[in-house]
Amino acid sequence: MADDRTDSAWGTFLELGGSAEGPMHVRLTRALRAAVTGGRIASGSALPPSRTLAAELGCSRWVVTEAYAQLVAEGYLEARSGSATRVRAQAAPAPATSGTDAVTRWEPEFDMLPGVPDLRAFPRRRWADAVREATGALTWGELGYPDAAGHARLRQRLAAYLVRGRGASLDARRLVVCAGTLDAVLRLCRALRADGHTHMAVEDPGWSRLGSAVGAAGLVPVPVPVDGDGLRVDLLRRASQVRSVIVAPAHQFPTGVVLAPTRRADLVAWAREVDGLVLEDDYDAEFRYDRHPVGALQGMAPEHVVLMGSVSKTLSPALRIGWAVAPPRWADALGAGACLRPSSTRRRSPGSWPAGPTTVICGRHGCATNGDATTSWTNSRRRCPGFRCPARRPVSICCCL
Repeated sequence: MADDRTDSAWGTFLELGGSAEGPMHVRLTRALRAAVTGGRIASGSALPPSRTLAAELGCSRWVVTEAYAQLVAEGYLEARSGSATRVRAQAAPAPATSGTDAVTRWEPEFDMLPGVPDLRAFPRRRWADAVREATGALTWGELGYPDAAGHARLRQRLAAYLVRGRGASLDARRLVVCAGTLDAVLRLCRALRADGHTHMAVEDPGWSRLGSAVGAAGLVPVPVPVDGDGLRVDLLRRASQVRSVIVAPAHQFPTGVVLAPTRRADLVAWAREVDGLVLEDDYDAEFRYDRHPVGALQGMAPEHVVLMGSVSKTLSPALRIGWAVAPPRWADALGAGACLRPSSTRRRSPGSWPAGPTTVICGRHGCATNGDATTSWTNSRRRCPGFRCPARRPVSICCCL
């Protein structure tokens, strides 16, 4: 039987083979040589002391010293008095690099890439303090398997913020934490398809990834034009096969228009008439420099509107923290959707781990929320003349809002 050993202190797997393949020191030499030439042990890596490795392998120290000496003679290792035995430089192959990696990446002076906020405003120190504080305060129960809908305290804080700051109508039980707006759209589209929906309206022009997500979930995206007052609800009514729509009433992308009050009322009336569902993308609602913010459409018809948002603009898109507030009919399906994603993208829900997001969004460390602080900082910058022209305004779109 092959003698496969793994040294717990060193962490490199050594396949020594069976006794029929030769003496122990010869097999160890061969295994170490293969580990070096195969790149599993990098150049300059220190090998464990002979006594330590011998104890791990259950052999005499002589076996290890003989193997080390042979590899030193062959040029794979180097031994110095008073220092650890190490892999000689150039003995191990260099990691493969692509052509693009070999060339120094060019960094532009001004990054106009859509979807990325000014990340210099990210509160690094406060975020690190929050993670440390929240981790230290975790109970044993919070270290177990998380709630698919997100950590309870985070949901409560987000719900309070949405009621206070966005005029939403909800309680925390209807709020589901997800990886962003696109994640919420995918979950809802799957639930709608299971309920018999076949088509979903999307704004035209609009964020192209929303239409792609709708199609990926098995629904047919139906473009509906947008004008200076927002979505053309009159044209939406003509699409008789449509009973759901994705709309950004607070700040439409890419036109930047706000859904007019009459259109908001018409959209709510349409949803009630067809017993439909409006997916409200609360995109960029926190940032206003030319008008007062408008309340969430969800507050007008909580039984027919799903409110979706994230911290991608107020903190960072790398955090992958978003939320969706759904009517009771769809809330359970929205939470269950976390377990229905393909295995290639399955991961822990970002809101299920309370360390960091809960504490920061809960408003500790000196401000109501770090998101509020970032919003204030960014809005103050947008008051300068350079941000007055809509054409010069940084557009904020990310892969999973």
